Amino acid sequence: MYIGLISDTHGLFDDELCKFLEPVEQIWHAGDFGNEHTLDEIAAFKPLIGVYGNCDDWDVREKVPLYQSFNSGGMKVLMTHIGGFPGRYDYNAFKLIEEIKPDIFVCGHSHILRVMNDKKRNIMVLNPGAAGIMGFHTVRTALRFKIENGEIKDLELGQWKRQV
Repeated sequence: MYIGLISDTHGLFDDELCKFLEPVEQIWHAGDFGNEHTLDEIAAFKPLIGVYGNCDDWDVREKVPLYQSFNSGGMKVLMTHIGGFPGRYDYNAFKLIEEIKPDIFVCGHSHILRVMNDKKRNIMVLNPGAAGIMGFHTVRTALRFKIENGEIKDLELGQWKRQV
């Protein structure tokens, strides 16, 4: 499975992001779509698995849940918007991690790109940063990768200068 991972679009799904995501088979969105139109636009572009973020309204929250737990390519995935990172997990995310025991933990919210191993729990932690233009970040980011036979392969970073 070839995955495109984005977060914090905050209402922006533009040509640069579409071009980066064109080859993927599925998009994972770790919350803060920005509005229902953006969610629908992404879902029309590629199959979508997403969660809502703290900035998403009720229209978005009616379409995607607070967190998702699913399997992809032989790996158990847990996705939520506010998650943190190893040693500094959000309390609610930590409870889910301990309960679900994922192989991959995906979150957004921070607008900071992070790809980390939680060696204590044997989890790959992925935060794609922010793909939109709202927030403090100066570079827009997204990830794409393949999951094959229980392994993440060919991890690639897309990045674009944030135009205001």
